[in-house]
Amino acid sequence: MNTTGRWTTAVVGAALLLGCVSEPAASHSADAERVLVFSKTAGFRHDSIPDGVAAVKQLGESGGFTVDATEDANAFTPKNLRRYDAVVFLSTTGDVLDPTQQRAFEGYIRQGGGYVGIHAAADTEYDWAFYGGLVGAYFQSHPAIQPATVVAEDRAHPSTSGLPPTWNRTDEWYNYRSEARDRVHVLASLDESSYTGGTMNGDHPIAWCQDYQGGRAFYTGLGHTKESYADPAFRGHVLGGIRYAIGDAQADCRPENGYRPLFDGTAESLDDWKQAGPGSFTRSDDGTLTSSGGMGMLWYAGQSFGAYSLKLDWKMAGASGDDNSGVFVGFPPSDDPWSAVDNGYEIQIDATDVPEKTTGSVYGFRSADLKKRDRALNPPEEWNTYEIRVEGERLRVWLNGVKINDFTNTDPARSLREGHVGIQNHGADDQVSFRDIRVKELPAKGD
Repeated sequence: MNTTGRWTTAVVGAALLLGCVSEPAASHSADAERVLVFSKTAGFRHDSIPDGVAAVKQLGESGGFTVDATEDANAFTPKNLRRYDAVVFLSTTGDVLDPTQQRAFEGYIRQGGGYVGIHAAADTEYDWAFYGGLVGAYFQSHPAIQPATVVAEDRAHPSTSGLPPTWNRTDEWYNYRSEARDRVHVLASLDESSYTGGTMNGDHPIAWCQDYQGGRAFYTGLGHTKESYADPAFRGHVLGGIRYAIGDAQADCRPENGYRPLFDGTAESLDDWKQAGPGSFTRSDDGTLTSSGGMGMLWYAGQSFGAYSLKLDWKMAGASGDDNSGVFVGFPPSDDPWSAVDNGYEIQIDATDVPEKTTGSVYGFRSADLKKRDRALNPPEEWNTYEIRVEGERLRVWLNGVKINDFTNTDPARSLREGHVGIQNHGADDQVSFRDIRVKELPAKGD
């Protein structure tokens, strides 16, 4: 896997989140990513726009991508847009593109271009349906600038992976004209009880991503104030959104609804889990479980499952990518971890093994589609998301939103129709971390 560029950017992103924003500029190769910041306004103009432009340029210098900035809509031609991996709409307002420029941008997105919308990008182009779908929701109103609590719903996405589960900050909090959750993948939402003036009935997405008509889109409602663009956490949030939009980091941005947590990061959510065999998992204050010792397994004893979709976030903690773990499904309750090996199936986490025993494989039975897997896989020390969907005897695996395996059990000694789920702690030299284990039960159906 060619993960060197993505890994370099990840190191820079981590430094930014720690406040180290004075990293020297990375050397730009001929094929370095290029980003266009567009900040034209035809309505209200935010005085934070110059700070935002400067911040994105600094992120580019440190993160290894080139940044151009313009308020000239004539930049929106097919030829010029082809130069860019993503276009950032930075607090744009009103009608900023004419019909010809709109068609050029639509073609750019449909050919795989990236979009990043910041704050008032949602107060833009109300009569352009394509843009409305791209941004995800239009601005409606806002109360006075005040502190509020942001809840990070998806902490695997690069824009939110460095944030705590709850993030207290001051900004101008937008209300939106429609509920976006059914159309986009929500990354963060507002706790409306933490401030006054929210009108979204307690379900208030504030940052999201989506795959949109061939392109990638990220939007954050944060970023009204000048101070935002000097805040390391906010800068890391924007950097992660840009990395996703330019394809430098992979994420599952499909809409996600109807899941309930099996492990939500709290100690209480581990009450229904049991450790089988040696070793253990250590829970950190940020809600991450990291394997220690083994060979054992932490399994969910609270319920067995039939037809279901299991989602969880994971990363290999070591830089080599040789850490070993897996997700077990379809096994009977037992204090012996080998019972899961002998009676269930393991979806592997270890990118260095042979095809049928590597990341995304059904261990020992079916290799993942390695080309799709390699394109979808983030490098070591970055988060990934699995969806493991079991229906009847069929088991499918998605990695960061890309389907990489489709396996049907034909072994009469095993069955996927009912069983438990668990995560493996493989051995003393293997450290793999997990977050946000959730499940959605599906209607039972035949194979």
